[in-house]
Amino acid sequence: MKFLPSQLLYFFQGAGTRRNVARLLKFIAVLVVLASVYSVIFHVIMKYEGRDYSWLTGLYWTLTVMSTLGFGDITFVSDLGKAFSIVVLVSGMVFILVMLPFTFIRFFYAPWLEAHSKARAPRELPEDSTGHIILTNHDPIGAALVKRLSQNDRPYTFLVPELPRALELSDQDYRVVFGALDDPETYRRLRADQAALVVVTNDDLISTNIAFTVREVSERVPIVTSADSDDSVDILGLAGSTHVFQFTKMLGRALGRRVLGAGMRANVIGQFDQLLIAEAVSTGTVLEGRSLSESRLREVTGVTVVGLWNRGQFQFPQAHARIAPNTVLVLAGSEAQFRQYDELMSAKRNMAPVGPVVILGAGRVGRAAAEVLEERKIDYRIVEKDERALKQDAHYILGSAADRDTLVCAGIREAPTVIVTTRSDDLNIYLTIFCRRLRPDIQIISRATLERNVTTLHRAGADMVLSYASMGASTILDVLRPNQMLLLEEGLEVFRATVPPPLGGLTLRDTQIREATGCNVIAINSDGRATLNPDPAVRLRTGDELILIGTSEAEESFVRRYPKIT
Repeated sequence: MKFLPSQLLYFFQGAGTRRNVARLLKFIAVLVVLASVYSVIFHVIMKYEGRDYSWLTGLYWTLTVMSTLGFGDITFVSDLGKAFSIVVLVSGMVFILVMLPFTFIRFFYAPWLEAHSKARAPRELPEDSTGHIILTNHDPIGAALVKRLSQNDRPYTFLVPELPRALELSDQDYRVVFGALDDPETYRRLRADQAALVVVTNDDLISTNIAFTVREVSERVPIVTSADSDDSVDILGLAGSTHVFQFTKMLGRALGRRVLGAGMRANVIGQFDQLLIAEAVSTGTVLEGRSLSESRLREVTGVTVVGLWNRGQFQFPQAHARIAPNTVLVLAGSEAQFRQYDELMSAKRNMAPVGPVVILGAGRVGRAAAEVLEERKIDYRIVEKDERALKQDAHYILGSAADRDTLVCAGIREAPTVIVTTRSDDLNIYLTIFCRRLRPDIQIISRATLERNVTTLHRAGADMVLSYASMGASTILDVLRPNQMLLLEEGLEVFRATVPPPLGGLTLRDTQIREATGCNVIAINSDGRATLNPDPAVRLRTGDELILIGTSEAEESFVRRYPKIT
């Protein structure tokens, strides 16, 4: 009830609303005039019958008859009076029981409900809004990004052009603003000139219009856009985008880099100053089946194993931990140390299957994965049932990926890896189960569109899963917080944090960061020097930088426990 005055004020601000209310008042005025005329006629006929009533009684009789209540305490005895009663009764049924409710609903109640709905989906942000992130599309990337922004208490808002969709998102506790995507006034009401970032992940044509429109309002606000087509990258840049990413292509290349192939080199996927973070698959190397202590990687190469990742399960390194087939080693070291690691693996690698890598799906993700394999001179076959997506190339196989004969023709019996790249998570789960049944020993790398399907894909048999949503969200966050976080596998991240005052002066062992949050400190930056795999007895100093590794849940736990250091 406390919001009713503000809702009514908003309701009566519209010109259309004022016109509708005027029509409703005119209709009520007609009813008043009609009831007054009937009251006068009531007195005339009663005089004719030799009876006399007050004016209030006349109005009382008129309203009871028009509303069909008809108490029967006052009635006419003459035929003229009874005929008049019928006229009053019928007109009352038409005007009060039919036309009045329709008019009230049409010209007042329905517009008020619409105004009430619009009040739930505001059209602007407060004037003092600053440092917020504006998202123009609620897609998997937007949802994943908002989840991470909420963890870090960063303000955001979705711009939604359809009112029903805006109300739906509002009911799901998202912060939304209702407005047109191509109207400069919308972005003025969103305080775009005071925003930290505008994220545009719509269709290429719509994204171009949005970026160009935002630039009319603010020349300085950074704009991140996604591009589906290669041709759109330059156009989006010309329209005003600060950063243009092809997330599907990035995802395909990331999947391709994780393939077992020629040379078991470490795949460097990120850098924190002089510290490199890399992944390496154990299959086909001398590491398979050994414990970490038996591998002697640190003694021989200087590279440190900071984690083991096996089908969605992350394990902190223990000396006795066994390196299973298809285990992904998360490594940290310098450029020189990784060169030594590559030389060791190249000299002592075991023989792996020599068949082509099988890629299921010839979409943007599948073709991008194939580009990486070509660069690494790894043979591959792409299975696709849509003839329009095929090239006249020996690498392409026409057929259904769910057909055993098609996969055998593509070489799945000798393939070291199969990459599942379709857009449908349901189909990816189906194909993962099918391929795992055909080849229990094959490496399966799968794409996920939605984060919630990652665990299901791991259970279906995928060794590695990367989601389109997480990769896009992580890339955008890297624009917002440069070089602060690195996505290794789906759900596994390396991130930076500053030592907070409560931990200053304590030894790393005494902080119990791993026990309390699930994150592990893999390096400490102090006075410009990085100490890799620090000794538990090292004493932390307030303001030093920690580099930590952990799952998404562990990072969230760390942020909640130390909210001021991220």
